[in-house]
Amino acid sequence: QVQLVESGGGLAQAGGSLRLSCAASGFRFSGYAMGWSRQSPGKECELVAAITSIGGITNYADSVKGRFTISRDNAKNTVYLQMNSLKPEDTAVYYCMPSVQAMCDPGSWGQGTQVTVSS
Repeated sequence: QVQLVESGGGLAQAGGSLRLSCAASGFRFSGYAMGWSRQSPGKECELVAAITSIGGITNYADSVKGRFTISRDNAKNTVYLQMNSLKPEDTAVYYCMPSVQAMCDPGSWGQGTQVTVSS
């Protein structure tokens, strides 16, 4: 059974930093590209970052480029999202998924982690 346990979210001030983690289980983690998506009320789901299966290639949404960094540790079945220079518009629920498409509906796989950035 696939499980994705996101952690590290919380409240941050604008300009601050947070590091999200996602511990994955139930599938061959090292064989999948991983992505972080986010969604806030009234807005569409947005893929903010993605990384290939062995971590050689990363991709970022323009809205976070230069501020966020995605990485992974295949030995720990974990993907990370380092978020720096946070802005209020980064406020959202963040989801990790074994996909390079925007996905904010994890169903039974996980529940996401809330990030709130105050101005």
